Parts: sequence; structure tokens; C-alpha cells
Amino acid sequence: MYRVPLGLAAAALVAALPACATLPPPAQVRTISYETGPCFGSCPEYRLVINADGSGEMFTRLRARAQTRRPFSATPRQFRDFAARLEPARPASGAVRLAPPDCRTTATDMDSVDIEWTMDDGSTRGLTLYYGCDMERNRALAERLRSAPEPLLSEIFGPGR
Repeated sequence: MYRVPLGLAAAALVAALPACATLPPPAQVRTISYETGPCFGSCPEYRLVINADGSGEMFTRLRARAQTRRPFSATPRQFRDFAARLEPARPASGAVRLAPPDCRTTATDMDSVDIEWTMDDGSTRGLTLYYGCDMERNRALAERLRSAPEPLLSEIFGPGR
């Protein structure tokens, strides 16, 4: 049996490291779409679309289904902050649905949120949460998603919008 000297094995390992460095970086988020759904009551219904460069649009819906469109400009930092608040909920790939009929227990008349992340490689990740789906089990996620846009919306449109 032939043994490779330790120094030679270490040199081979160091020589192979640059090959590892040529892997492409992981895809970054290019656009986030955050859309709230209706409820029985007065839940705000809107769709917020924001790009990594800070450009975006907000669409609000009124009870009669009339829709308003409000273009806006945010800073890249505001985009990164919003993306960071949502990051723990972003699926590694594909889409996750936490909504009927896939719930163990369901409270009716609640609102929902649909989030889609578009990556710079063109792939998408999605999350749908009906806030009445397994409320106890999804409480932390629901609180994170419900509060995520507030700082961004307040900075762009002011408190109370």
C-alpha cells in the first residue's frame, strides 16, 4: 500500500480550493411581491411590488373592487430591510401553501398574504398564508408576515398612509 506524504496531500487540497471558488454565488432576491387578501371586515387589501433598486408600485383595493396604483421609490437599504424581515419565511425553492384545505384547524373570515420572491436567476419562491390556518402553530410566522411591510410603508407613504 502506498501512502501519500501529509505535505503532498495538503498541497493538493490547497491547489483544489480555487476550483471551489468558481461556483456561482447563490441567487439574490430581485423583486418581492407582497399581496394581502380580503377578510370579513375591514382588512386592508393591497399589493406591494418592490425591486432591489428601490423602484416599486403599490396597488390598493377598495370594497367595490376599484383599484388605485401608486408608484414609489425606496432606497436599496429599504428594500434590503424589507427582504430581511421576510427572509426567514422564504422557501428554499418552490412554493409553500398554508391555507385551506391543507389546515388541521381553520378559523373563518380571516385575511391572507401571498408573497412571491423573484430571484436574479429568474426563479421564484412563494408563500401563501391564510391567517386562520392552524393559528397557534403559525402564530410566529403570521406575526412576522403581518408586520413585515409596516416600516417600509411608513417610510415611503408616511404613518397611516
